[in-house]
Amino acid sequence: MRLRGVFRAAKLPNGQRAIGTKWVFKIKRKADGSIEKYKARLVAKGFKQKYGIDYTETFSPVVKYVTLRMIIAIAKYFGWPLDQLDVVTAFLYGIMKEQVFCIVPEGVELDGNFDCLELVKAIYGLKQASRVWNETFDEFVCSIGFQVSAFDPCLYIKVVDGHCVLVLVYVDDVLITGSSPELISRTKTDLKTRFEMTDSGKCAFVLGIELVDGPDGSVTMCQRRYVDDILKRFAMDECKAVVSPVDMSTRLVPSDAATKVNAPFREAVGALMHLMTATRPDIAYAVGYVSRFMENPQEEHWVAVKRIFRYLQGTKTHGICFKPGNNIDFRGYSDADWAGDLADRKSTSGYTFMLMGAPVSWGSKKQSSVSLSTSEAEYIALSLAIQEGKWIHRLLCEILADTNETGPELKIREDNQSTTTSATK
Repeated sequence: MRLRGVFRAAKLPNGQRAIGTKWVFKIKRKADGSIEKYKARLVAKGFKQKYGIDYTETFSPVVKYVTLRMIIAIAKYFGWPLDQLDVVTAFLYGIMKEQVFCIVPEGVELDGNFDCLELVKAIYGLKQASRVWNETFDEFVCSIGFQVSAFDPCLYIKVVDGHCVLVLVYVDDVLITGSSPELISRTKTDLKTRFEMTDSGKCAFVLGIELVDGPDGSVTMCQRRYVDDILKRFAMDECKAVVSPVDMSTRLVPSDAATKVNAPFREAVGALMHLMTATRPDIAYAVGYVSRFMENPQEEHWVAVKRIFRYLQGTKTHGICFKPGNNIDFRGYSDADWAGDLADRKSTSGYTFMLMGAPVSWGSKKQSSVSLSTSEAEYIALSLAIQEGKWIHRLLCEILADTNETGPELKIREDNQSTTTSATK
């Protein structure tokens, strides 16, 4: 922090207040679970900041999982390298716009009449820290010739002499791929001149997701260690496996009971949602189904959650597998049940989009209105799928345009004849 010039000693002005700080200790682990290093980080107690005084804007974008999966798929298709960089204490690069003072941290002594520290740069814990860092990174990357994607603000594209390089950023994790190893190396050098970075080389573990190479040249995105962790956390690590995440013979309904089940229901559903959004489309419907009962969960609802855990017990290594191919095949599928919710008879929409034979986007969402026919339910589901599909298709075409590759057509499969007839009129 001293090397980065994060603080400067100050005397607290009259009428100003200093926010507190604390030390946070953490163990960082490798993809195999072994210890990589021990970390100590000084953080601010940002919950004591006041809007309009200590901060104003706080929003900071992060890359979408869909974009991450698409970049991995495209890199595998073209045979591009996929390298990973990690910015060391990234937030300490952001220049503060507001005047913020903090209490002198434990273990730090000041000389003279100073009684606090003024933050010159952002530190972890501040409400605006992530935004300030993102603005700093964005400004520098654009200054070295990159353009921000029109469809994901955390994807940067640069084209030089017919070769392209893609930079993907999720807070302080940076992925780089492209058609020219020389251009990738030059980009790394440029980034390292501005930021202190750890170059991990070939990406094998990002955002808690393992990238496992197969003997056929494929790469699989999976979260085996995360599955093991949540099974152990909810005492399901020795449960008996089942072959499906949902028992279709059991239909759940909300309860008016005065008491709730004595189980960490919300915590478990939240843990499953993280897994579902990252690498497991096969549990999307099941997780969405049990999440409808967060308000007043009963024993039968908890049994349904435990069934999902039992399914995961037998499918720990399942994930998304991208294989090398001869053409970029992109297609979507849309479907819906009809009046599937026994409580209000609303339907559930579902869709998935496949890129080169593997899912890159999926969703399962309860509809907001009651459909009076199967075709109406399917039409609403198709509308949801088209919204997602148009965005993915435009992002895909934007990337492929810089590789001299023709973008595929957007095609969505729908099995209801009435719906397809209405949609094509």
